[in-house]
Amino acid sequence: MSFGLEREIVDHAIYEKAVAHLKGRGVRLPTISELADPPRYLKSMAADVAAVDPDIADPGNLFRVHWYNAPDRKGLSDVPAYMVVPPELTGVDAKIVVALGNRFPMINAHKVLAAYGCLVPRLMSGKFDPENNRAVWPSTGNYCRGGVAISRILGCRSVAVLPEGMSAERFNWLENWVTDPSDIVRTYGTESNVKEIYDACHELAKDPANVILNQFSEFSNYIIHRAVTGPALQRIFEDVNAGGNLTARAYVSASGSAGTLAAGDHLKAVLGTDTCVVEALECPTLLYNGFGEHNIQGIGDKHVPFIHNVMGTDYVIGVSDHATDGLNVVYNTTAGRSYLSSRLGLGQETISSLGNLGLSSLANILGAIKYAKYNKLGPDDVVLSVATDGAALYETELGLAEKKYFNGAVDDVAAAETFGRYLLGCTTDNMIELDRPGKERIFNLGYYTWVEQQGVSVEDFVARRDQAFWDDLMNLVPAWDGMITDFNAA
Repeated sequence: MSFGLEREIVDHAIYEKAVAHLKGRGVRLPTISELADPPRYLKSMAADVAAVDPDIADPGNLFRVHWYNAPDRKGLSDVPAYMVVPPELTGVDAKIVVALGNRFPMINAHKVLAAYGCLVPRLMSGKFDPENNRAVWPSTGNYCRGGVAISRILGCRSVAVLPEGMSAERFNWLENWVTDPSDIVRTYGTESNVKEIYDACHELAKDPANVILNQFSEFSNYIIHRAVTGPALQRIFEDVNAGGNLTARAYVSASGSAGTLAAGDHLKAVLGTDTCVVEALECPTLLYNGFGEHNIQGIGDKHVPFIHNVMGTDYVIGVSDHATDGLNVVYNTTAGRSYLSSRLGLGQETISSLGNLGLSSLANILGAIKYAKYNKLGPDDVVLSVATDGAALYETELGLAEKKYFNGAVDDVAAAETFGRYLLGCTTDNMIELDRPGKERIFNLGYYTWVEQQGVSVEDFVARRDQAFWDDLMNLVPAWDGMITDFNAA
């Protein structure tokens, strides 16, 4: 398999074609370092970028593929947008802090960063011809949307591959952005049916014009998040900890492709945090080698992603999709918000901020609550996480959940029952503090997907057991930044 880790040009003819193609479209590519620290590197161009609509395929939006976008998604902030979840909504003394992914351009989700990180190294090395290749984006929703958005800016055709059961909002967006309706490939199932996505990609790969950018195995997904998302969360903690009396205890993120989890390796190195992976209790792959279906959209499972640094993971935490569906209803309906206001005394600003939290974001917060309770954390402890997208992507899911759980409409009593059961009643069941054998068990489970099904060599599979392997990947950041700089100059 090719993992997109070239650090030099491998095809000069295609490289020159890509230079000419992007020059014709007026594209300049941001470096990884610029995306990691926009206040330092991008402030001089902030005024020009502010004039660009954040929801169109404009080259200026490449310079918004970072965590520092202002609430209007146009300006540049000195600190990434974040939310300190009120204790009334956590039931714990520890501070649970989440970075807000719905500030990202075009797709209102952070996966556009991963898509950029996966495609650009291919361009820089001459392995992707934007005029003749098609970028294929296997995903459970947000990554393929990010890939389509980046592809449109670069003027290349792309294919979104995702399960047919994902939210209608994802498909509505895709239908407005793809070049041709056939560029949306709907695979069987829902969130848990990742293998069916891979099977579709195997068919697409038979056409040499198709380049599969598999977020589950592209190490550039890991690299971009460790290099960009990790420092963004570090900056958020520094802002929260302005008084200097707080301790960062953990980073919590749903499994997904495991790209976002890579931020945990940065935070572990600089802040000494634990890394906690969240998965759906209805499909407990890492917890129990289990299987099933669930609706926490954005955390595809029933396998261990190839880019998951399993040996660097400290906890696995199970969260039920009944909880995320139920709390989504409480947080985003009139009856639910009325309960939060009258019973908990939450102000309108706090209640409105709940719109920043999509289904996987709620799962991350519940995982953080379970970690805080398990470790009996206090008010000087901080648990960091990410809100990968917002509630706007799940409006149809909101209506479905009301029908499924509340006979069509939630009332004050049902809202109170749901909040009490799933949030105040959140316990430390279905979670594991991993010892060495526990890590080895999960690591070995990945063999069946990646060696037996996907053709990875045993040597490449086993190499990932060593932390030095993951640390060495980060040497590619300065190499790729140099290649991007040279490409822009050309």
